Amino acid sequence: MLPSRRGRPARVTAFAALFLVTAAAGALAGCGDTGGLRDAGATAAARSPARLWPGLPPASSPAYDIGEVEHARVEGVAVPGGDIRGADPVAAVRAEIAAHPDDYAGAGARYHETSARMADCETDDPENTENTEDTEDAGDAGDAGDAGDAEDAARDGCPVLRPYYRDLTGDGRPEMALGFRLLPGRLTAVRVYTVEKDRLVRVMSYDDAVSAVELAGRAVVVRSPSEVAGYEYRLQWTWDADQRAMLLTSDEMLRADDGGDGDGHTGRPSPSPSDSPPSPSPSPSGDAP
Repeated sequence: MLPSRRGRPARVTAFAALFLVTAAAGALAGCGDTGGLRDAGATAAARSPARLWPGLPPASSPAYDIGEVEHARVEGVAVPGGDIRGADPVAAVRAEIAAHPDDYAGAGARYHETSARMADCETDDPENTENTEDTEDAGDAGDAGDAGDAEDAARDGCPVLRPYYRDLTGDGRPEMALGFRLLPGRLTAVRVYTVEKDRLVRVMSYDDAVSAVELAGRAVVVRSPSEVAGYEYRLQWTWDADQRAMLLTSDEMLRADDGGDGDGHTGRPSPSPSDSPPSPSPSPSGDAP
């Protein structure tokens, strides 16, 4: 006769119950030890936002047109094979200068020296910008204020900084982040270009006194000095598929990492003067490093 199997589940159940009782007793004994659970005190009550002036009619349109969406086809700049790395960055800047003669042409133009110094720029060879391919695995910050850019800024007086390439739209193809100096002042123009149907398209445009420009993931971060000692402005642009442009998604005033003193720094950053009408906010007038 085969032995009965009824006793085994009973023994297992009894053993498990004994184990659980022993473990629970040990846990209770440990509650009084250093490092055990402690009362953190009362939790502050959450407060919902209090709406002010509820009877005030809500605005239905912006007070000023500050050009928040930039989506402009760049005429006359070839994109060989639809690869933006083959497009000439200097030609892209020259096309913008040609499209805004009031800002660049003639001795009375605000950025006339930028136009004059473009003669010192040579057509970029794509091989010379190969090391600016920037992936998230290779330098997530993508700081455009490094030694390489310092060399480019002084290269034969050419105001065009070297381009950086990263996929900012999520389509698997790189965009081009480009900067150039707005002379004779100390402002920097920051631009982002993408390719649509083998055509070069500008999807971000911003001018300011710039402390640093960074690529953080798929965002462009511009850091600008503030008139408040020890603080800086940090603005972030992120791709918006509906607008097909980089939109300003974060605008903050934060304590500066380097504890700058704010001397001679610009007031609140304003939109690009080339692409939008003047706004009542003060225009940047400070110095960029």
